[in-house]
Amino acid sequence: MKKNKGIVTLLVTVLVMAALGFVAIWGIGTERAGSASGIRQGLDLAGGVSITYQVVGEENPSAEDMADTIYKLQQRVEGYSTEAQVYQEGSDRINIEIPGVSDANSILADLGRPGALYFIAQTDADGNQNYSYTGTGATGFSLNKTIDELLADGSVVLEGTDVESADGGSASDKLGNSQFVVELVFTKEGTTKFAEATTKAYANRQSIGIYYDGDFISVPNVEAALTDGRAQISGMGTYEQAERLASQIRIGGLKLELEELRSNVVGAQLGEEAVRTSLLAALIGLVIIALFMIIVYRIPGFASVLALIIYTCLIVICLNIFELTLTLPGIAGIILSIGMAVDANVIIFARIREEITAGKTVRNAIESGFQKALSAIVDGNVTTLIAALVLGLKGSGTVKGFAYTLGLGIVLSMFTALFVTRLILRALFAVGLKDEKFYGRNKEKATVNFLGRKNIFFVCSAAVIVLGFVFMGINGASTGRVLNYSLDFVGGTSTNVTFNEDMDLSAIDANVVPVFSGVTGDGAVQVQKVAGSNEVIFKTRELNLSEREQLNSALVEKFGVNEELITAETISSTISSEMKSDAVVAVIIATICMLIYIWFRFKDIRFAASSVAALVHDVLVVLAFYAVAKVSVGSTFIACMLTIVGYSINATIVIFDRIRENLGAMQKKDSLEDLVNRSISQTLSRSIFTSLTTFIMVAALYVLGVTSIKEFALPLMVGIVCGTYSSVCITGALWYVLRTKIRKA
Repeated sequence: MKKNKGIVTLLVTVLVMAALGFVAIWGIGTERAGSASGIRQGLDLAGGVSITYQVVGEENPSAEDMADTIYKLQQRVEGYSTEAQVYQEGSDRINIEIPGVSDANSILADLGRPGALYFIAQTDADGNQNYSYTGTGATGFSLNKTIDELLADGSVVLEGTDVESADGGSASDKLGNSQFVVELVFTKEGTTKFAEATTKAYANRQSIGIYYDGDFISVPNVEAALTDGRAQISGMGTYEQAERLASQIRIGGLKLELEELRSNVVGAQLGEEAVRTSLLAALIGLVIIALFMIIVYRIPGFASVLALIIYTCLIVICLNIFELTLTLPGIAGIILSIGMAVDANVIIFARIREEITAGKTVRNAIESGFQKALSAIVDGNVTTLIAALVLGLKGSGTVKGFAYTLGLGIVLSMFTALFVTRLILRALFAVGLKDEKFYGRNKEKATVNFLGRKNIFFVCSAAVIVLGFVFMGINGASTGRVLNYSLDFVGGTSTNVTFNEDMDLSAIDANVVPVFSGVTGDGAVQVQKVAGSNEVIFKTRELNLSEREQLNSALVEKFGVNEELITAETISSTISSEMKSDAVVAVIIATICMLIYIWFRFKDIRFAASSVAALVHDVLVVLAFYAVAKVSVGSTFIACMLTIVGYSINATIVIFDRIRENLGAMQKKDSLEDLVNRSISQTLSRSIFTSLTTFIMVAALYVLGVTSIKEFALPLMVGIVCGTYSSVCITGALWYVLRTKIRKA
């Protein structure tokens, strides 16, 4: 690059930074599109709508039917936000909390009344007409009989519970023209019923109407006998119409019929103070990282800081554009992606210094450094991206939200590290910053004998993991729970209190929460304000009758509230058993996919096996920390563990990439043990520096954050330290043992 081009490149970079910064801070137009203020935030950061439904027609619905209904509603409301929560309240009520919205009526109108859905044959067994076109109803059809009569005479050929899935989309007709359709997949039992119904309807040239919540929502003609458990409804004018019909079919597949009991707009669970301190912590962390990179890496470090600013602006804008909901788990994904963005730069700059030390010119060292760092950066990021994609597809709730932000962050971090940083660095070189003192040289360092201490490392790791299981046993014997599960996992009590005056969240946290903590003996208290009233919702561990009475007395005495305006209900966990199983299945699939990718890239399954073993090691060590320190295990626990998994695998890949490179240049006089020790030593500064920068980000959150954020940040810090230890001390040693003991696969 010539000097003039370098100047232009730097000027364009400054203008792009200014433009992106303007959009990220102030946005575009009256709606401030793209600005940070426009990012959809979760219930923990911004609040949303709370809707309570009550079961209709059954006084004591079964636990199985309630769980099935809750899970299906969870799948439904994720169309509004991946961070929506659905949980049981009392014995026959279901509460839905949807973040990022403030109009309960619009949600109710769109969601509709979750009622019964029926597939009705046009005529019954005796040939009687069941419905006719009258010009009324959603499709112009109305029933000639009531639902009870139709159920009795066999006209109802399927019910909503016979539908496994319904999705809106597009397909080609017989002439090749695109049309909007709804794709239906039936359950095993539903497949049999639908085959019989469509065979009969097709023979008689009849239709099968879909009846939901008092109206026909579709009356499609049967154009063939459908026996494979699938069906397609065509004739929709737009994608929105197709998706709406699919949504109505999905919501009508509930085992229980529900009616709205109440709806409220609720405030953020963490409050403005938590959001403010989190933003301040992120800013402080980024400033410290910027100073660190410039001091350690000089001109390349300065280039990376400019790229990091662009990255930060891009992620703010993209969160807005893609309408992703940001919560604490989402913040974890962003922190991990920032760490990976810094990591990519550290790998590149270390390579540049190696090339300069080897005698190359600065120009050639820059090009060679980027080239040699490429494989480690791509493999590390792609491996983590695979995990994010699987978690996004197979996970639900907070897992899906974490995956979306992590995936977005990885793509942007690779772009800024491999393209933006390189462009800026070339421009800085072109304008005259060519002296190697601006880039640095590697100091001669002795190779550390890590493998000589491998048995000590293995024993220490095993001891920590065993200690964790011992404490789990102790916890289980004393409390009945191996970990300190919060109400997100085990449910609890929701107490609604109407105060005599309006209090903000900071006053509630300072004055009211200690009253609850005094009764429960637990600092984990979730608080939500109901907009437009003095009502506040407190969620705690489950309270017995004596504790509820004690709490009521304390609230009356200290705040003069009317005891009749204090209500309490038992609530289920917000993380259902299905969501837990979804998360476990997603992690298992992601791990298998990562193992296959590493096996494919490194042509040796022992690399993959060592990576996964280190990953399991890190998870178990952090789990041991949860057990020993009794840190609250809540909704952020899953995101914390997933962050550690991503961090662990990325750190391991960098070392394995260097081992692979050194194996290619290995001479007969070199021993495998020396090669592994040399590879780990060569990447040691990267391991330490990347861990340090990521640790700084999380530590700032811990120091400045409120209690719930501290409980989220502390295990993350432990995971970062553990991930560094395992990548340096465990993974290389594991690979060496497998390499010398097991034949190549």
